[in-house]
Amino acid sequence: MRALKIAGAAVAAIIVILALLLFVGVPSGFLTSQMTDRVERETGYRLTIKGATRIGLWPTLNVTLHDLTLQDPKDRETSNRLTVGSVQADITLASLWSGKPHITELKVNHPVLYRPLLRERDQFPNAPSRSTKSGTSDGENIAIDRISVTDGGVVLSNLHDRVEKHIDGINADVRIGADRHVKITGTARANEQPLKFDIKAVAPTPPLERQNIPVELTLDAPGSLDAPLMAKAEVRLNGAIVMINGVTGTLGDAAFNGWASVDMASKPLVKLDLDFQRLDVAMAKAPADQSGSQGSQPWSNATFDLNGINYVDAQVRISAAELNVGQARFAPAAIDATLAGGVLKCGFPNLAAYGGQVNGQLLIDATTGNPGFALASDIVGVRALPLLQSAADFDKLDGKMQAKISVRSYGMSQRAIMSNLNGTVFANFQDGAIRGLNVAQMIRNLTASTLSGWQEGNEQATDLSQLSASFRIDKGQAVTTDLNLVGPLVKMTGAGTIDLGTKQLAFRVEPKLVMTTEGQGRASDPVGLGIPVMIDGPWAQPRIYPDMAGILDNPDAAYAKLKEMGKGLFGANGGGLGGLSGLMNGLGGGNAGGNSAGGGGEQSDQLGKLGETLGNLFQQGIGRGRGIPTQNPPAEAPAASAPPPAQAPAQGQNDPPQQQDSQPMNDVLRQLFNR
Repeated sequence: MRALKIAGAAVAAIIVILALLLFVGVPSGFLTSQMTDRVERETGYRLTIKGATRIGLWPTLNVTLHDLTLQDPKDRETSNRLTVGSVQADITLASLWSGKPHITELKVNHPVLYRPLLRERDQFPNAPSRSTKSGTSDGENIAIDRISVTDGGVVLSNLHDRVEKHIDGINADVRIGADRHVKITGTARANEQPLKFDIKAVAPTPPLERQNIPVELTLDAPGSLDAPLMAKAEVRLNGAIVMINGVTGTLGDAAFNGWASVDMASKPLVKLDLDFQRLDVAMAKAPADQSGSQGSQPWSNATFDLNGINYVDAQVRISAAELNVGQARFAPAAIDATLAGGVLKCGFPNLAAYGGQVNGQLLIDATTGNPGFALASDIVGVRALPLLQSAADFDKLDGKMQAKISVRSYGMSQRAIMSNLNGTVFANFQDGAIRGLNVAQMIRNLTASTLSGWQEGNEQATDLSQLSASFRIDKGQAVTTDLNLVGPLVKMTGAGTIDLGTKQLAFRVEPKLVMTTEGQGRASDPVGLGIPVMIDGPWAQPRIYPDMAGILDNPDAAYAKLKEMGKGLFGANGGGLGGLSGLMNGLGGGNAGGNSAGGGGEQSDQLGKLGETLGNLFQQGIGRGRGIPTQNPPAEAPAASAPPPAQAPAQGQNDPPQQQDSQPMNDVLRQLFNR
């Protein structure tokens, strides 16, 4: 009886222990050494299990491992490894007895792949040694239905450069069918930008190396791609090289085809050749002010990071029947680029653009902390308006454009690059127009007041036969001495400086108006305004005013120009400036044309208007010249421009009336011309 009680107690104890094991799990630390040995023998990588290991019996048979690390034993650094928070494998009990484990689900929590960023390619990379044992490997005998990855990540780092890049939040679901069809769906964050991926493949029987694997990819990355990417290809593994052949697909609604390869043995080497029907490249647009103008906004001082191009080498060729960069359109286009050692060379030998051709080369050197840039380009026969409007949001110039650009700079922001710019630029526009501006009207308006801004109007325009200038740029200061504008009704030459960093202008121009409908083609020279014009201030809203200092520097020449302008306006017999004593009565309140009769009344009226205009011009500009006060000279100083007083003979009825002398005009001429 006592024996029965002892046996009953033992059975009860065993039942309790089995129940606990069903819920708590069987400690299985003794299995870890065998697992790590098998992994290193089969793959060449060392598996370290630092956390707890257990076997669970409820609700299904499962094995859970915590805190795993997989790395190359020859790698002394820790920048090339895989860490996993935990792995749980749910296994059918029947499959264990058959010797072919069937894993219904493999749950991988918080896996993080660490990869080093290398500046130089290793010609002889150390690859982990693999077992060359013949026969069927254990991997072929394991069947997995589903793999779920939660909170995964990739960390790319270079300890020497103190650089670290992250891909975070990787969540993926992998389903493997009995026919070896694999479907992978998931999401992630790259540089804080979301992405979503969907991959379909057909896995061949092991070993996978040197076998074609059909793959379909759908990628949605709003921060990097304007539209979803869908592609099909044949992928083949050849050691550390992934070969991607027969690539076809669409980017948005534009089809493409080509091939690619990636060598992952050391520093990645990417080779890519793609041909697109249409390729759209988005460009960030500068913010506009309240008036809608972007030119008044300063260059952005936000820094950009190009350091990443130091850690990958590439050979890329991209061709497209139509290439759209921002709003600029090139059709067709071909671009060849090489990236090696942190230096990117991008050549565009023959871009067709708006009826012309664009070719050149862009170089970016990111080997230092302050990247350098160089651009050399020729633009021939391109229509200026759509190119400048789409590429630079500048819609004021139209015509056939020819340009040569050779510039270089350095910096980590737009403002730094523009302020450090050096090189030369030549631009020539022919048979076009300056849109929104009437240059001839602006010049005439200068005789009444100083202008603020470009006096833009939707209905205004200035036809031009040619507009050209060459610039020499040094530290963001673009200097020209040969600005030349020729149009049917206006001609202008000038020189000045553009501060590219601060968007400021400082120009001195010599405008000339053509007062006949024959324009520049007539035999005589165009009529000069007689006064240089200054243009300075912000290039979106400059101040435009006469350069009175230029008149005072050479009064004889200015006086001659005014006489020439008088002849051009009113003819050789119109009095020119010989009758200035009368036409300036507007300054003194008199009527310049009051003493004229018959046909002379109209001419005198015109002269009076010209006198009033010139008087306004002189009065508003004297203060800018040399600060000369507008006061009468001493009585003993004779006025050279006024005739000496004399007793006038009596006039007959048929004698022409004499114009009255104007003391205000005499005062102006004394101060301006010392006459």
